[in-house]
Amino acid sequence: MTQPLNIIILGGGIAGLTTALSLTKFSPPSHPPPNITIFEIRPEPATLGGAVNLTPNALRLLAHLGVLDEIRAQNHGHECLAVEVFDLYSGAKVAESSFRGADGKGVGDPAFTALRICRGDALKSVISVLERHDNISLICGKKTVEIRETGQGVTICFADGAQASADMLIGCDGIHSATRLLHVEPERTAVYSGICNAFGFAPRRRGENGDFALTHFETSALNFGRRGILLTSFHNATQDSIYVGALMQVPEIASRDGWKAAGADAEKTRGDMLERYGGAANPLIEQCIRDTRDLFLWPVFTLSKGGKWATERVVLIGDSAHAMPPQGESTGIVFEDGVLFSRCVARWMEKGRDAGVPVKEAFDAYERLRRARIDTAFDESQSVVKTVQDAGWLGHKIKMNVVPWYLWWTKGYREQHFVEDVTTCDLGY
Repeated sequence: MTQPLNIIILGGGIAGLTTALSLTKFSPPSHPPPNITIFEIRPEPATLGGAVNLTPNALRLLAHLGVLDEIRAQNHGHECLAVEVFDLYSGAKVAESSFRGADGKGVGDPAFTALRICRGDALKSVISVLERHDNISLICGKKTVEIRETGQGVTICFADGAQASADMLIGCDGIHSATRLLHVEPERTAVYSGICNAFGFAPRRRGENGDFALTHFETSALNFGRRGILLTSFHNATQDSIYVGALMQVPEIASRDGWKAAGADAEKTRGDMLERYGGAANPLIEQCIRDTRDLFLWPVFTLSKGGKWATERVVLIGDSAHAMPPQGESTGIVFEDGVLFSRCVARWMEKGRDAGVPVKEAFDAYERLRRARIDTAFDESQSVVKTVQDAGWLGHKIKMNVVPWYLWWTKGYREQHFVEDVTTCDLGY
């Protein structure tokens, strides 16, 4: 029998873990499942973070991997039928990006809507599924200091003196990827976008009768102001908490990794948010900012468009290859990366591995599939940066007139991806 493929993944975040699940699921029946070892630099997987919106295509892929059943079993997240857009100063709803579909039950076949979920809850569900697979192991507290590649395999060296070797290495280690900076393309470094996300969670206020105070949004709202966008959203089944995320232009930032604001720093961040989103017609906006707990400040770093994704035995997946500002589908793009890459590797195992064909053939097939999609998403993200930048009253009025038109113009393109299932699309390989 063919020996199992040995794979190392750097990065124990959602990209690395879902890629491991994809490699396992799509491994061809004619071969044993790959032996996959995931190395994470942190002492344990980081479950902190904001609330992400999992679009229909993202949920479809999580369903294939068995993760969506786990999310639903744990009752994580809150169904999102649409992301609504409001003018901060008039309080008027000007547009929405809908996931309802023609009959209100979602898009695609099978139909999915969207799910707003805390990043930590999503990661916990992925880990729960991962633990059911004997061929996957997760090892934390390992800092990579060197990567050596030969015609026979890849060896990584850790700061504690240990080493690990495999047939291939997959870098899923994010924007500041050691895989990229130590080996694939050291000169391609992350650049601060000028945009920061200040976020936290606000307990929902109750009225005199004890019921929750009404909100202007059904699940998620983008509140557009002159100096940024404020996201307010439910993120759990009980709706007793509102996720508050302020995407705003901040000229300089001291930390590349973000931090939890404490004491005076937290109040400074809160004060900045109140100043930026002051004057809101809806009093809920100010209430949410004042009530937000555990404020985090997260700078948005990006990579240049293009770049190198692979060597002969090392490949980059997700943000390590193409980090960009948030554009509404970032998490779904990561899942697509992992699934399409895994299918290309499976095809190579079937048609070329035993014949001595280099695994780089699979890397190249994956890159041919993804480049155009990633380039388009990158271009879309640049419009988000422009939307967040500070503007005067006239600029804001123009923006409020352009946003509905833009969402209408791009509706067909977005829905095309919402219905897509990359587990069945033609690989061209």
